[in-house]
Amino acid sequence: MAQGYRLGIDFGTSHTVAVLRRDDGMTTPLLFDSSPLLASGVSAGTDSSLLTGADAQRAAVTYPGGYEPSPKRLVDDATVWLGDREFAVVEVVAAVLDRVTREARRVAGGPPAQVVVTHPAAWGSARLGTLTDAARRAGLGDVRLLPEPVAAAAYFMSVLGREVRVGHSVVAFDLGAGTFDVSVVRRGANGLHPVASNGLADLGGADLDAVVVDHARAHTPDAAEAWSRLDWPSTPADQRARRALWDGARAVKEQLSRHAVADLFVPLVEVEIRLTREEFERSAAPLLARSVEMTVQTLRASRVPRETVAGVFLVGGSTRVPLVASMVHRALRLAPTVIEQPELAVAGGSLEAVAVMREAAPAPEPPAMEPTAPEPPVMESPVTAPLRAPRRRSHGPAQRPTGPRVAEVLTRVALAASVVSALALAWSVFRVRSPADAATVLGLQSAAVVVLLPLRPWRLIQPSPGIDFVLAVCASLLAMIASEAAETDGFFVPLSAVVTTIAAIAALCALMTQRLSRRLGGGRVTNGTP
Repeated sequence: MAQGYRLGIDFGTSHTVAVLRRDDGMTTPLLFDSSPLLASGVSAGTDSSLLTGADAQRAAVTYPGGYEPSPKRLVDDATVWLGDREFAVVEVVAAVLDRVTREARRVAGGPPAQVVVTHPAAWGSARLGTLTDAARRAGLGDVRLLPEPVAAAAYFMSVLGREVRVGHSVVAFDLGAGTFDVSVVRRGANGLHPVASNGLADLGGADLDAVVVDHARAHTPDAAEAWSRLDWPSTPADQRARRALWDGARAVKEQLSRHAVADLFVPLVEVEIRLTREEFERSAAPLLARSVEMTVQTLRASRVPRETVAGVFLVGGSTRVPLVASMVHRALRLAPTVIEQPELAVAGGSLEAVAVMREAAPAPEPPAMEPTAPEPPVMESPVTAPLRAPRRRSHGPAQRPTGPRVAEVLTRVALAASVVSALALAWSVFRVRSPADAATVLGLQSAAVVVLLPLRPWRLIQPSPGIDFVLAVCASLLAMIASEAAETDGFFVPLSAVVTTIAAIAALCALMTQRLSRRLGGGRVTNGTP
């Protein structure tokens, strides 16, 4: 397998995962030190080199000041100090990706034909630029960037075989070791697109590990000196003890996902503490409640109808904790999907997402009647941006279609006429002959004013002829009823009926003109360009 394989990389806060897909469709994760999880931490070596993975973690025991556990958190910075040396952040990120590149070449026997690197949905152009530059420095060439929730949704569809119809959505619940992210991903005609995303930078599996450590601390109140050494290690021996403590806490957390009881050995204190799943969940519930609450808020903000949610997909290694699935289930009233290796879903789904987007690409438009010049390429996210047919340019001067302009003018006329009708209705109450008539007209004119309230000033900026037409018709009917009830010798109420009728006609003309212009001119007009 020297050529033709594809590489998907999930560059994570605490761990990085990579998968290979061969020509025959077989997908396998890369192994780093016998594990599919490569620690994202980077440490400055004794020379000018940068160590990654387990090598970096071992170096951190004797030289903690030269270790950066989460380079992903530094993408907004230009440089970072590792020990007494300053490194460019892009260089530190590139060191992690370079480790992946070298392992992929070693396993496959050559460079990949295509590389997809995932990133948080909220990342902007500056962060994506840093990631792209780091990939080039790592020898990956021009990579394709993909939002992590899109990759997760693609895995949900393609690998798990779950049906997600066009117009339906998937909730991607990503609880990793260091952060939490949630997104609502909608399947459109042109592929998968995040419609709402949110996250917590201070919540992850490490916080659940801390629950285990805090439990042990609470049960050893007489070991303050030992805990001080574990919290603030000053010697290599204390560093090793601290690492052993936290590795043990993580192992206990994982064991409680499978069993009801687990024991934690606390170094330096030299005692073994028992922890039950019930005790762990009682302490972890308030932390996980934050992620569940944010998921509910994100789903609400997406304005996606609940009946169109095809599923909730739990990704990230920390979702193995059974309490996560049960809390999500109770809050959303939807049974979440959990897989055996949730930390591999994003990397594996990145390659699936590219295939999904390729299948969803629209057929090319027929050639234009006159010669066209190609548009220059636009730099945009290759998956999140809707796929568009290429724009065409005519060789003559650009002209703004007249339809929308006429619709805008007529809508303004409708607005002005409706405002006049409201004033006429308000004045008509003073022209009636009896208190009974006054009460009748007062109620009707109040209703008319309420109907006219949505015709607010900013409709001049973004007119909506359809809404204005309906409102004007309602106001016209109310005004005519008021004119019959008033029985006055004045002309204000009949005048208001006439004016609102004109408003309705003007709004109807605006609506018809806009519909016609859309059919002939091809849609909304912005800055004079269709």
